[in-house]
Amino acid sequence: MKNDTYDFNDGNGPVPAHRHENPDGSAGGWVADTATVDDTALIGENARVSGNAKVLENAQVYENAWVWGNARVSGNAKVSENAQVYAYAKVFDNADVSGNAWVCGNAQVLDNAQVYTYAKVFDNAEVSGNAWVCGNAQVCENAKVSGKARAGKNARVYENAWVFDTADVCGNAQVYGNAKVFGDAEVSRNAKVLENAQVSENAWVFGDAKVCGDAKVSGNARVYENAWVFGDAEVSGKAKVFGDAKVCGDADVSGNARVDGDKTVTN
Repeated sequence: MKNDTYDFNDGNGPVPAHRHENPDGSAGGWVADTATVDDTALIGENARVSGNAKVLENAQVYENAWVWGNARVSGNAKVSENAQVYAYAKVFDNADVSGNAWVCGNAQVLDNAQVYTYAKVFDNAEVSGNAWVCGNAQVCENAKVSGKARAGKNARVYENAWVFDTADVCGNAQVYGNAKVFGDAEVSRNAKVLENAQVSENAWVFGDAKVCGDAKVSGNARVYENAWVFGDAEVSGKAKVFGDAKVCGDADVSGNARVDGDKTVTN
């Protein structure tokens, strides 16, 4: 029907809009006349597309999902449940955004990546490959989560950090700066990996531990409790650093070594 209006609750009041006709002929959700939705796209009855947003190709937006602003959803991507994609964000390929997740800013979600529950991906962040971002996790600034990596619970990956391969960042963990977590590594609980630090292979950093500077933790090493690894230090093999221990300088802790208590190893 011509001259219809709809209030998308975006602060612009009622604007000219129409209901999308889906490829199967069913009535779809409301689409602002300023938005672009391809005839091949599916817009669920309760879904909305507003502003200058674009839903292209075989993309699907359904249930209570909302695509707005200058966002773009394309390829075979899906946005569902109560998810929102807005600002200049892009969701494409076979990516899936669902739950109460938000993708916004200039963020991109692509390939087979999934963003769901209450997760947020924003700024210039990118989630790709088969990666998952879920729970209340946030990926922002210029951070990347890719491969089969996961960021979940209350984890934060931000600044220029990169989590990839099958790595897992969860709990209240933070990965930031230029840090990298990869391989099958795990950073969890309240741990922090920052600056130029790297955690890789099967290493695990957890508790209130911190890895920073140019430090590297690899192999099957464990860094936990209040331990701190920094400088150019390396912890590898089956080594364990825990308690209030510090490993720093050019120290190399490897094999089955244990550094605990309030010990400090510098070389």
